Amino acid sequence: MTALPTPARPAAPHPDAVRRGALALVALGALGVLALWWTGTPRVAGAADWLTGAGRITGLLAGYAAPVLLLLMARIPLLEREVGADRLARWHAYGGRYLVSLVTVHVLTVVWGYALTDGRGLWGQTVEIVFHFPDMLKATTATLLLLGTGAVSARAARRRLGYETWYYLHLATYLAVALGFAHQLTTGADLGDGPAKAGWYLLYFSTAAVLARYRLLGPYLRDRRHRLEVAEVRAEGPGVVSVFLTGRHLEELRAEPGQFFRLQFLTPQLRWAANPYSLSAPPHPRFLRFTVKGLGGHSAALAALAPGTEVRAEGPYGAFTARRHRGGPVLLLGAGVGVTPLRALAETLPGELTLVQRARRPEDVLFRRELSVLAAQRGVRVHELLGGRAEVGDLGAALRRLVPGLARHEVYLCGPEEFTADAVRALRAAGVRAGRIHHESFAL
Repeated sequence: MTALPTPARPAAPHPDAVRRGALALVALGALGVLALWWTGTPRVAGAADWLTGAGRITGLLAGYAAPVLLLLMARIPLLEREVGADRLARWHAYGGRYLVSLVTVHVLTVVWGYALTDGRGLWGQTVEIVFHFPDMLKATTATLLLLGTGAVSARAARRRLGYETWYYLHLATYLAVALGFAHQLTTGADLGDGPAKAGWYLLYFSTAAVLARYRLLGPYLRDRRHRLEVAEVRAEGPGVVSVFLTGRHLEELRAEPGQFFRLQFLTPQLRWAANPYSLSAPPHPRFLRFTVKGLGGHSAALAALAPGTEVRAEGPYGAFTARRHRGGPVLLLGAGVGVTPLRALAETLPGELTLVQRARRPEDVLFRRELSVLAAQRGVRVHELLGGRAEVGDLGAALRRLVPGLARHEVYLCGPEEFTADAVRALRAAGVRAGRIHHESFAL
């Protein structure tokens, strides 16, 4: 299989610089929001003032956090390429927990503080605020939507929900942010009618513009340009198929081995969801290959796709690429269908490569023939680590046996969440520095 030569690219900023710069911008924005409260609060006296002050602070921070969280998931190319989709998703998840906490504290402290000021009970004050303050019915709906989204995003709930179900429930966040914005403008005393309110408008409308550009307009224009469709579906193993997509001007996508796309197949069953699938071969001028295991309704249905099925694609996304390679020997460590991006990287990464594939049974090993060709042509050392946990034993010991000088290696790691966590612990115990272990999840 012939790989597409990597096109020349302009010098890119270091991923750490982009990551730190993004975090610094978020922190500076939060400090600016706190300054709004500080400059607008001449004094705080008594319990009621302390409570309402806490409510104003948490409300301002929640109002600032909401568009920031949306921007993290806006598919901004620089962030997707240099920071990585899984790190952005983790930031989004952590920030979502803080947002839910801020909103909860905001509601409780504002109601309590107003109740003390007006001499009412908590229930009576709640009714007064919800039904008689401007835009509070919208704010109440927004709060319930945020709390509901937080509940379905909790780890225990995520395990019980299919990806498609969770994805569509999560879209309620957009409605919650829009409803909360109206409340902030009408009752946000700290925003006033001057530069602060203008800045708030700018933040929210800029966020909407970025989302429209990268989540709606960009994919639409790419679809019109590339006209992707299914060329072939090929069985690779038990419950595993490779889907080959063809289209026009594929080299303009500038995809890299290790990246992934969110694919929406235009069939009655699949057209309502766009799921993430990683490239399992280097991009080619005439086709893109994705290898998928039937772990859910969407992925299992791909085996029945007919050639000619139209496909909408968002991407390429992800920083799990050769850009992270800092030199020296490389270990590609994968389990299950997680070996797919590693298969693409094994064909293109320079230098000394070792690929270790973890599988329970010999028939679960993917790309055995292709990897044997790479071993012969490029000198890639390929190992299969077979069996259950009891048979394999300590993962770190197994890796040290298969990969001499393991601590000197840079590691690209991909697989199920539990395997990834175990592998990171084993690699760290073997002396591999954290900064040389690269792994990326494609769940969001």
